[in-house]
Amino acid sequence: MFIQTEQTPNPATLKFLPGRAVLGTGTANFPSRESAAASPLAARLFEIDGVTGVFFGSDFISVTKVDDKDWYLLKPSILGVVMEHFTAGRPVLAQEAAEPAHAGGPEDDELVAQIKELLDTRVRPAVAQDGGDIIFQGYEDGVVYLHLQGACSGCPSSTMTLKAGIENMLRHYIPEVQEVRAVM
Repeated sequence: MFIQTEQTPNPATLKFLPGRAVLGTGTANFPSRESAAASPLAARLFEIDGVTGVFFGSDFISVTKVDDKDWYLLKPSILGVVMEHFTAGRPVLAQEAAEPAHAGGPEDDELVAQIKELLDTRVRPAVAQDGGDIIFQGYEDGVVYLHLQGACSGCPSSTMTLKAGIENMLRHYIPEVQEVRAVM
């Protein structure tokens, strides 16, 4: 098994590509050791000293580290855990509990549906290439609320991505949108 790695815009996060499906569909975010109980793979990765976050996409794993650890020290351990996990054929999640692409339901009005469509078709694929995800959390009084995950969470360029990228794009296509805000 050959696992590729890619840098992300967030220097504290590295993207691991095992060359096979990780989740297939959806995403799973584990921002703490405690949250990793739902995933045998995430729990094993959190056992590595210096790992502070794990995010699963369809075909990648993003791992976030503490600032005082270097990737050249962490990377071999992470690669070993990922390789051993997939080689043994273990499940990524204890239950198939991947997060939905966005919050909401059939009661969404047309404006919210347009926002979600733009996020799903234009934003999420690009953000996934950087090892993260952006989840729609809501829309109220001209403000779109988004939750950043994986490499996007804590990324130095995430504010610029939200304001200069996503906000400008949404305002262009949907004049009712006045602002985009990140929620934790």
